[in-house]
Amino acid sequence: MRVLLVEDEPEMARALNLRLGRSGFIADHVSSVSEASAAAACHDYALAVVDRRLPDGDGLDFVPELRRLQPGVRILMLTACEAVSDRILGLDAGADDYLAKPCDLDELMARIRACLRRGGGEAPPPVAVGALSFDPTTREVVVRGEPVILHRRELALLDALVRHSGRIVLRDKLHEEIYGFDDDVQTNALNILISRLRKRLFDLDAGVEIHAARGIGYMLTKAAP
Repeated sequence: MRVLLVEDEPEMARALNLRLGRSGFIADHVSSVSEASAAAACHDYALAVVDRRLPDGDGLDFVPELRRLQPGVRILMLTACEAVSDRILGLDAGADDYLAKPCDLDELMARIRACLRRGGGEAPPPVAVGALSFDPTTREVVVRGEPVILHRRELALLDALVRHSGRIVLRDKLHEEIYGFDDDVQTNALNILISRLRKRLFDLDAGVEIHAARGIGYMLTKAAP
């Protein structure tokens, strides 16, 4: 799942990138309103974390543009502008949530999970395929009742395949979900990642298979008996 991180403080950006990556998100980091606009015009995002005081303007001015480009995106304002009036401005501009800096990263991740719930309501239930269960909100993977820790790109790949289980996911779509625009992606990187995840799931006896549609994409299904 891809996240747009609009933050001009290097240390804060590094900390957020690391925490988002550990939770299986792919974060595209930009540090200005203009860079954020360019990214939103080229890529689809499930969520954007947006600072306000940016080098070329107020991140709040980016919110209506992002809503126009991507109506379904969730937006969390993360900023040092913490007055009640600032929070009201942010929410009225179209943000789903508003958190003041400095913040606790555990609270931030909890708010991100809340933002990503469907329709702002109840969290979607875990998706079960074979002996594998994946929770799209918490990003937790369970196989035969036991939690499993995956590399962040393995987790992003599994997320994309499980959400479309039984259907082919195009290679371009998988690239979009797995790799950020700053990643140096080798030609065969996706093939290697698929092989690695396929072996990991087989070793775990997850009861699923990843099928290749040559030149088109991949599909995850329940393993044949």
